[in-house]
Amino acid sequence: MATLDLPPSSAVNGPRIAVVGAGPAGLALALIASRELPEACITLFDARTHEVDIGRDPRTLALSLGSVQLLRRLGCWPAADAQPILAVHVSQQQPAPLLARWGEPEVTIEAAREGVPMLGAVLTYGSLVAPMQQAWLDASALQPARLTTRFGVKVADLKAVDGGVEVDAGIAERFDLVVVAEGGVFADQARKSLTHDYRQTAWVGQVNVDGPPPGMAFERFTAHGPAALLPLPAGAGGPRAALVWCVPRDDDPVRELDDSQRVAVLNHVFHPRVGRITGITPLKQFALGLNAERTLVQGRTVRIGNAAQTLHPVAGQGLNLGLRDAFELVRLLGREAGIDAALRNLELRRAPDRWGTIAATDFLARSFTWQLPGFGTARGLGLAALQRLGPAKSLLARQMMFGKR
Repeated sequence: MATLDLPPSSAVNGPRIAVVGAGPAGLALALIASRELPEACITLFDARTHEVDIGRDPRTLALSLGSVQLLRRLGCWPAADAQPILAVHVSQQQPAPLLARWGEPEVTIEAAREGVPMLGAVLTYGSLVAPMQQAWLDASALQPARLTTRFGVKVADLKAVDGGVEVDAGIAERFDLVVVAEGGVFADQARKSLTHDYRQTAWVGQVNVDGPPPGMAFERFTAHGPAALLPLPAGAGGPRAALVWCVPRDDDPVRELDDSQRVAVLNHVFHPRVGRITGITPLKQFALGLNAERTLVQGRTVRIGNAAQTLHPVAGQGLNLGLRDAFELVRLLGREAGIDAALRNLELRRAPDRWGTIAATDFLARSFTWQLPGFGTARGLGLAALQRLGPAKSLLARQMMFGKR
């Protein structure tokens, strides 16, 4: 392996930072660092090449209001391609007998009642990442001596060295700080220090819906697991929604169904407020699990997004958590005296939000596998109580929008 000859330290005014992974979390970090840390030299690595048209990636992302605001600050928010979430309706199917007389337990959180324009927004991965990538390429073209792009380059290894990290990407290159934002999905990841296989499958795709309330997202707790519909911009066939349908892997009720059967089951599964589901795209499946590092920081290496924690999608907080990690890291690097002090504070400041989110999603995901008498009743009572407790509902809404502060 060759070693890259670097300029003497006197030629570099600020820290040399490597960002591994040009997904939304990595690009957000690279962009904000390029603006808030004007003395830093930043190199962005990604295994995909420039020729890949990332704008065509159809995966669905759900972003909280806090994430939308952060991306607007970067000038990278594609408002025309995003569907605002104006309300979230959460309900439980098949209420326990004690609750049946009052109907199905449900709670609704509305942006208007919380005094905000939206609770969040839904858009495709490509429509978000493409403008972020272009903003980075434009910035690096203006400052090529400080901002470097290495697409089509796979980082093979990271090695801690005195006062920094050696990055092996075909040549050995030393950086003062490395931020890993290259995550992937649970099934393909090396296992981290905290891991649990939920033995659940998420079936994901899109559905056509007749008569849904505009901008409303739905979360449904079922006997098999959670299911969600996220509003999308209307297509040629009318209103659409992104579907996330979680079921047990070992007793999968979805796998053997054809499309018409899946539509029929979904119309039974979801609350009547959804409207009528009329069509469905081919569904893809993903194994679900928790895979998290106990700390964000290891020496001079920081992990964010799915590289730090892969979560169950039940609360839709994975990317939002990664974006908050990225922005807080850059803020601390600009404020603290030295990288090591910034990293120590990062671990402390991010712990409540990070571990609170991990614990909440893990609890909800595991709860669908518990065969505890009365647990469904308790969950239903909790939903019903939350609907009636305005301050508690607003507190939950704020945490979903902005994280734990």
